[in-house]
Amino acid sequence: MIKRIAAFFLAFVPVVVFAASGGALQSSAATVNNKASLQRGAAMYMSYCAGCHSLGFQRYSRIAQDLELSEEQVMSHLNLTGGKFADQIKIAMDPADAQQWFGKTPPDLSLIARSKPGGPDWVYTFLKSFYVDETRPAGWNNTLLPNASMPNVLWELQGIQRPIYGEGEHAGAPAKLELAVEGKLDPKQFDAKLRDLVNFLTYVGEPAGMQRTSVGVWVILFLAAFTFLAWLLKHEYWRDVH
Repeated sequence: MIKRIAAFFLAFVPVVVFAASGGALQSSAATVNNKASLQRGAAMYMSYCAGCHSLGFQRYSRIAQDLELSEEQVMSHLNLTGGKFADQIKIAMDPADAQQWFGKTPPDLSLIARSKPGGPDWVYTFLKSFYVDETRPAGWNNTLLPNASMPNVLWELQGIQRPIYGEGEHAGAPAKLELAVEGKLDPKQFDAKLRDLVNFLTYVGEPAGMQRTSVGVWVILFLAAFTFLAWLLKHEYWRDVH
C-alpha cells in the first residue's frame, strides 16, 4: 500500500509543478537517434542561442565526433567565438553587459533538457510560449515561465503571438495565445525547427545517450546468453544429485 501511495505521489508531483509553471507541456518527441536533426539543431543553437548561452560541458570536438561532422565544418559553421577545436563552447558576451541588459547572466544550457521538470518537453513548450507584453522590459512574456527575462529570440521564425485573456481576467498568464503577426515559417515548419533545436539540447545534456540504445542491445544479448549458460551449468550439477 505504501509503495502504491508513493508511486501515485511521484506521478502527481510533475503535474503540480507543470501547472505552477503555467500549464501542461507539449510533446517535443525528442530523440537523439536522428543525426541529421541534431546537425540542424546545432546550427539553430549557434545561430539563435549561442550569443548569450554557453554550453560549458560540451566541446566542439565532441560535437564533431558524435554528429559525424568534420573539424572544418564545425569550426567554419558552428564556432562563433574563435575558440579552439578542443575548447568548451563559450560565449563572447561580457558578463557585466549581460547583467546590465538582462538583469542577470544568461544560464549555461548544457543540462537544461535534463534539469527541468518534463525535460525536453519543458524546453519545447517554453520556446513556443512567448507572447508580446509591453509591460515587460524586454517586451516579451512567457506563459510557461511568467516574467522570464529572456526575450523571444525566435520571433522572426515563429511570428508574434498576442495574449488572449479569459472573461474578467487581466492578470497572470493569458488563457491562450494567438498568432498576430506571421513569421518566416508556418507553424509546422517552426515546430520542426524547434524540435531539431530541442533534440540538440537533449543530446548535449547526455551525449552518451546516443550510444546507450546500441550498447543496451548487446547487454541484453549477453545476459540472455549468460542465463542460458547458467541454466546448463545448473542442469549439469543437479543431474548427479538426482
